[in-house]
Amino acid sequence: MTRILAISGSLRQGSFNTSLLHTAQKLMPEGAELIEGSIADIPLYNADVEAADGIPDAVETLKNQIADADGLLLFTPEYNNSIPGVFKNAIDWTTRPAKDIGRVYGAKPVSILGASPGGFGTILSQDAWLSVLRTLGTRPWFEGRLMVARAHTVFDDSGAMTDDKMRDRLAEFLSGFSAFATGHAAQ
Repeated sequence: MTRILAISGSLRQGSFNTSLLHTAQKLMPEGAELIEGSIADIPLYNADVEAADGIPDAVETLKNQIADADGLLLFTPEYNNSIPGVFKNAIDWTTRPAKDIGRVYGAKPVSILGASPGGFGTILSQDAWLSVLRTLGTRPWFEGRLMVARAHTVFDDSGAMTDDKMRDRLAEFLSGFSAFATGHAAQ
């Protein structure tokens, strides 16, 4: 079974990206499962806190989930044409101490997708993540890209996806990424 960790970069209860993640969990291809990680309890990074208290439990949990997964999907919002601070902060914490970066991220298959109420989806946020992922030594999947634009028309008030074409695109994306992660795990 290919295990893929999914992380939503939004803390908002009605998050389109969390709704996209939950929809993705239902559309995973046979032989793959999507496990939800969380950034909800990760504090703002402070090197003084790290030196005094070590790595917070929520960070250690997320680090181990990433390390144990065969692949990583980042469901990213886009704030002010870039990466949401809360999401970047969580990823920054998972690189502490720096000697753990290889264990957590080294050659990890990863891809980015996202939903936004705007007309361009999350294209700028997804692009901004690429330099971070390169620095962490991941293996980004470039064969697929998914940006959900005008997300308020794709999900209903309960967070259910109502757009059949987008559901099909999401299923195709997940199938492609799962095959990429499975192929990497077999190496």
